[in-house]
Amino acid sequence: MTNITLFSQIISKLDRSSFSKLVKAKGTDKHQKGFNSWTHLVSMLFCQFAKSQSVRDISNGLRSATGNLNHLGIQKAPSKSTISYQNKHRDWTLYRDYYYVLLKSFGQHPHLKRVKFKIKSKIFLLDSTTISLCLSLFDWAKYKTHKGAVKMHTLLDYDGNLPHYVNISDGKTADNKGAYDIPLISRSVIVADRFYNDFSLLNVWDSNQVFFVIRHKENIQFKSIKEKELPENRHHHVLKDEIIELTGAKSKTKYPKKLRRIAVWDDKNNQEIELITNQMSWTANTISQLYKARWDIEIFFRDIKQQLHIKSFIGTSENAVMIQIWTALITILILKALKANPKYNWYLSNLVAFIRLNLFVKVDLQKWIDSPFNEQPPPKQNYTQGVLF
Repeated sequence: MTNITLFSQIISKLDRSSFSKLVKAKGTDKHQKGFNSWTHLVSMLFCQFAKSQSVRDISNGLRSATGNLNHLGIQKAPSKSTISYQNKHRDWTLYRDYYYVLLKSFGQHPHLKRVKFKIKSKIFLLDSTTISLCLSLFDWAKYKTHKGAVKMHTLLDYDGNLPHYVNISDGKTADNKGAYDIPLISRSVIVADRFYNDFSLLNVWDSNQVFFVIRHKENIQFKSIKEKELPENRHHHVLKDEIIELTGAKSKTKYPKKLRRIAVWDDKNNQEIELITNQMSWTANTISQLYKARWDIEIFFRDIKQQLHIKSFIGTSENAVMIQIWTALITILILKALKANPKYNWYLSNLVAFIRLNLFVKVDLQKWIDSPFNEQPPPKQNYTQGVLF
């Protein structure tokens, strides 16, 4: 039996020295008056793991762990007013940068990698998700006339199933416009839905030697240059494989090069899916399977919205919302790392629920993750002979 709580053991896995370097570089601990950046991070991670609904829940929850706070690296539980103030004023980019620091270590677990495609290119899945907000409270989050929202433009690493890059904008920003700033890696492949069928954007990717697999829009204008032979007696879902050239005046100006068009049949949804790519050598089946893998990013969005505290916010300022989103991404990073190596086959939802129920239980984290349902041996009976006279 360990003397440290489960939550303390989880926090101990974070690289505090890297965090301290970021704090020093950004100067986020100036005039902090006892509530430093590390305490702020621990408080917001507690908010995610415990799914606290308010700053009062965070303050009271940490206060209930009296005697264990030193293992978390904090001196005392913060008050609700202190948390609110720092959520509004502390630079949110600290937690964004710390996410990318942790991604380099937590995101490289071998059990997270899935060797499925016989291609050497790094695979990225691109999509966005909208988080609705009340416009009367979050007046900075412009979306519709009577509705506010922020949008997470996410580039998901297929190997680790974790965000390689996230751009958070207001709800009005179109998907393709939010994708212009994503970092590009030469010889990698980006898989996306039809909302990214922006030929100016695709030309930027192609110019940077990035492959893309995009579902094209129905109104695309093109002419067929060459039709490629389909494989015999296999991959019957592939309906067409051809080299095309755009004919629309505007689209041809934006993307003057040749494209490859592949049409496949989706049995699950009983529909034809038409794809365009600038990759000419891979098989049509590989292209179709890459697009099928795009569903992983939808699952990722579902997981963060269902399992983490990201659909409602404990602060109304833009800074507070950004801090809560980025600490949620740090939390999913930690959870994926915990889920990667144990002997027990955890579902993410079960792992989140079990940790939430046992945050302040003093049990060995690794043993608990490996064998969560092991029965504890009964206590030894101490039979003492009583004095008769």
